[in-house]
Amino acid sequence: MKITELLDRRSISLNGSPDSKKEALDQMVALMVKSGKIRDEEAYREEVYHREEEGTTGIGEGIAIPHGKCDAVIRPGLAAMVIKKGVDFDSLDGEPVNLIFLIAAPNTKDNVHLDVLSKLSMLLMDEKFVDDLKNAATVDEFLEVIDRADQEKLDVDDQLAAQAEAGTSKNTCRILAVTSCPTGIAHTYMAAEGIEKAAKAAGCFVKVETRGSGGAKNVLTDQEIKDADCIIVAADAQVPMDRFDGKKLIECAVTDGISKADKLVERAMNGEVSVYHADNPASEKEKDGSGGAGHKIYTQLMNGVSHMLPFVVGGGILIALAFLIDGFAVDINSLSDEARSSFGTITPVAAALKEIGDLAFGFMLPVLAGFIAMSIGDRPALAVGFVGGMIAANGSSGFLGALLAGFIAGYLVLLLRKVFSSLPESIEKIAPVLLYPVFGILLIGLIMMYIVEPPIGALNTALNTGLTNMSGSSKILLGIIVAGMMSIDMGGPFNKAAYVFGTASIAAGNYDIMAAVMIGGMVPPCAIALATLLFKNKFTKQERESGPVNFIMGLAFITEGAIPFAASDPLHVLPSCIVGSALAGALSMAFGCTLMAPHGGIFVFPVVTNPLMYLAALVIGTVVGALILGVLKKKVRG
Repeated sequence: MKITELLDRRSISLNGSPDSKKEALDQMVALMVKSGKIRDEEAYREEVYHREEEGTTGIGEGIAIPHGKCDAVIRPGLAAMVIKKGVDFDSLDGEPVNLIFLIAAPNTKDNVHLDVLSKLSMLLMDEKFVDDLKNAATVDEFLEVIDRADQEKLDVDDQLAAQAEAGTSKNTCRILAVTSCPTGIAHTYMAAEGIEKAAKAAGCFVKVETRGSGGAKNVLTDQEIKDADCIIVAADAQVPMDRFDGKKLIECAVTDGISKADKLVERAMNGEVSVYHADNPASEKEKDGSGGAGHKIYTQLMNGVSHMLPFVVGGGILIALAFLIDGFAVDINSLSDEARSSFGTITPVAAALKEIGDLAFGFMLPVLAGFIAMSIGDRPALAVGFVGGMIAANGSSGFLGALLAGFIAGYLVLLLRKVFSSLPESIEKIAPVLLYPVFGILLIGLIMMYIVEPPIGALNTALNTGLTNMSGSSKILLGIIVAGMMSIDMGGPFNKAAYVFGTASIAAGNYDIMAAVMIGGMVPPCAIALATLLFKNKFTKQERESGPVNFIMGLAFITEGAIPFAASDPLHVLPSCIVGSALAGALSMAFGCTLMAPHGGIFVFPVVTNPLMYLAALVIGTVVGALILGVLKKKVRG
């Protein structure tokens, strides 16, 4: 099959003039529909946009290759557009796009079109080919440029094989590479072409294995891996890594293989690269613009957060439903102070939901710590991390203690692995099921109980004492402090200290402090939820999907809904939430709002003094926090 067989004359525009990326994508979809290869335009458009949300297809150098693979595609096809003035496409290099190829791929087992599309992707790395397409005066000339290049260039498999063969006479640096992207249509092969060109320009031997939708091509042999000086893995999809154990290896995003190929080859040649170990990857990572130890810590942290999220969402919504049911079932104004403290468990249905939700929340911190530990020390570290997280949850260290427990547990198991490595083979085999759990759980327990917990408990005592002493000073300043503290660690020692101070104030008849405390805890989830709607390009797909749920949690005074977002980006999320909460707390105090119930969020607003002004304070704090977060956060890639 030739590339031009996928192109329909009706799906080529040489004078495109979209004013935005959205308009460009819509026009490309409309062109594809003209070819008669799409049975459901909206379903196909949705898939194209879905792919774009996972990461920009603007690969740089003025080129974009959006694509959609779904049941809405009748048969494979291409649409093309030349944009003389260029359009902002959020490209990797920040430059406007002048040439767009849209790919339509059906969900079928017949993947003959994949090799054709892969070949087009590699052709687009040729500057002369791209210039000829941009300067084509007619559709016929445009098709002729593609047909000529198609005939002159080898097929993908032959090109990949020729790359390795051409380098066999080189006695300099020997570089191997693996490229892969989630869809395996375009980026995989463009990264392969980019790395191959950069390596050849530097006089290196190079062989690139591609792992696309059509399967693995040009697979690296054991002997080639053994002889290699460095291996580059440019991939956003899973790649078999065990075979690279003991080799110098660079691991990066597939887009880096396109836009930063020369830098990758330069690093591979100078040898300043970490050695990869299959049981504990130590290679330098460059995804998301970060590298080395910083990125490793980030990925370990995100492993814990991603596993913790279902417990936060499921438990939080059940608790919110419990408050909602009690809010409709009883008149909170008629309740005694003691009954108000049980709000959310008054009716049988609410009590059942609250109990289940609380149980789910009880797993949150152990799961966080356990899976952080597992990402560091593999499966033997899971139980150790769980125990450390449970101690943090039941003690005074809370969320921060669980974070620390996860990292301590992971590296503790790595230490035990080294200690037990000299044991006889017969005993070493039982280490993961006997020695690691016994010694690991014992050590993490002692560390948490006698090293981590005591200073956090002392900190809580000091904070409560300090808050009590300043309660007679400026009410607004006190509102700023207690509400801001609710956002500092969201369920940790600062949060608990402020909440305990607020509930103690209720007993003393001082209801304005509890109002500031609760509004301070409501703002972070609400601000994050609003930010995910206003600034979609600042959050990952998973964050955008889970973000709106935080409105429910925030309105129910469940601050923990913000924890996954704070854990993944604390330097930007925490300051935004703290400012929003502090502002809301200050306004609550300034408006003279008071609250006699220690929990319940929006469902206890009937017992708030000046409820409309209290709602206004919540809205203002939420909006300000969301806007600051939108300014501080960077755009995500992928």
